[in-house]
Amino acid sequence: MQGMSTRRMFLKAALGGAAAAVLPGTPLSARRIPRRPLNFVFLLIDDFGWRDLGANNPHCFYETPHLDRLARSSMNFTNGYAANPVCSPTRYSIMTGKYPTRVGATNWFSGTRSGRFNGAPLNDRMPLEEVTLGEALKEHGYRTAFLGKWHLGPDEGYWPENQGFDVNIGGWRAGSPQGGYFAPFDNPRLGEYPAGSHLPKVLTGEALRLLHEFRDDRFLLYLAFYSVHTPLQGRDDLIAKYEAKRKKVFADEEREFGPEEQVWPVGNERRVRLRQAHVTYAAMVEAMDEQIGRVLTTLDALGIDDRTAVILMSDNGGLSTSEGSPTSNLPLRGGKGWLYEGGIREPFLIRWPGVAEPGSCCDVPVISTDFYPTMLDMAGLPLKYGQHLDGVSLVPLLAGGTSLDREALFWHYPHYSNQGGFPGGAVRMGDWKLVERFEDGRVHLYDLALDIGEREDLAAQYPQRVELMRGKLHTWYKEVGARFLEPKDNGPPPWRPE
Repeated sequence: MQGMSTRRMFLKAALGGAAAAVLPGTPLSARRIPRRPLNFVFLLIDDFGWRDLGANNPHCFYETPHLDRLARSSMNFTNGYAANPVCSPTRYSIMTGKYPTRVGATNWFSGTRSGRFNGAPLNDRMPLEEVTLGEALKEHGYRTAFLGKWHLGPDEGYWPENQGFDVNIGGWRAGSPQGGYFAPFDNPRLGEYPAGSHLPKVLTGEALRLLHEFRDDRFLLYLAFYSVHTPLQGRDDLIAKYEAKRKKVFADEEREFGPEEQVWPVGNERRVRLRQAHVTYAAMVEAMDEQIGRVLTTLDALGIDDRTAVILMSDNGGLSTSEGSPTSNLPLRGGKGWLYEGGIREPFLIRWPGVAEPGSCCDVPVISTDFYPTMLDMAGLPLKYGQHLDGVSLVPLLAGGTSLDREALFWHYPHYSNQGGFPGGAVRMGDWKLVERFEDGRVHLYDLALDIGEREDLAAQYPQRVELMRGKLHTWYKEVGARFLEPKDNGPPPWRPE
């Protein structure tokens, strides 16, 4: 036991406190939680890795003083997860409080890549029957605004203005900025801006205008940056800054890439970025950070910071194995499109003035489905148990508690990702995580407390644990109506769970 304790302490130190427990505080039962009007600013970053946040990485190459400022005033959920390793499904989970598997929204909308087999059938829109987070708050008098990336429906009629948002600026079918990050923008929900205008600044400028307009009302302002999704484009001044920094920090002979694993077809080895050194990506991160700083400063200037909760997360892990591989998630394995931790563990901050301990960390596993009931609970509003079926309120943790009444978290990705990730499912129970491959049914078991990088497969050593966790996962598949790979070109059938 002494060896195990030492290894756990080493991991905590090496990750800059990423595995720290909830800081001591007044017990939930003894703490009065203010039930007063509460505004929400929800900041969703696209493709932003867990280790791209300075609070999770003391050696981060990117400079994010405003995100660091937010972390110091928030509770940092160091085991915070996206419900899926790619964007649209996670965005669905936030808006509905449900696992995306329930409606077959299991890949980025319009994603149809195949491999040895065809992917599972894909629903490419969020059903209008869902009572979204925006609609739930609007029912109670909230003014609601959405800005940025939506990617939850291919056609007009399925965009933010049809799903509970009074204002929609920039949200439509596209998952990346059509035409790039500098005006003119090819976006029917953005107006005309001077040539060369920078998209993060444009969206934030509109957000600040709305904050001034909403200041005397209850509101939800949902700012979903297109940053830091491809295309990789940055401001010239920031690119020059990071080119100079890179030369100072890294020796030319240092390796930037290493192998991830063999994926289909045989011999198609994916490379994964080993260090954060991409100067354009760094410029994109800092430019986005500047805009978050403007939002925080405006909340202070308007005198509404003490009655406004600020929430931040990313929709999936950092892009590390494809499309320029601009960031590194190490020590987490893989990245966007993978069921390994690098694809699903996210920056996850909640600032709740007067309740959540500023600068605290919580290591209880939480997931993007939890935002819906949490925000209703924070505002003192009735929960919608028939809607947010898979989310639980995090208020007990935010108020100083140390556990949730939940046995497991689940993932289901029956597709071949653009980034090389394999079709599969996963379940986390305590510190243990089981990953199941859908091509052949193989499973891998990892102890994340000792092996956050998922390098030591313990499945053969713990067959009873594998049986238990696999049974939980397969039961969950049935509960949510999971669908699986299909044969390709009249070929052999893929594996199916029993």
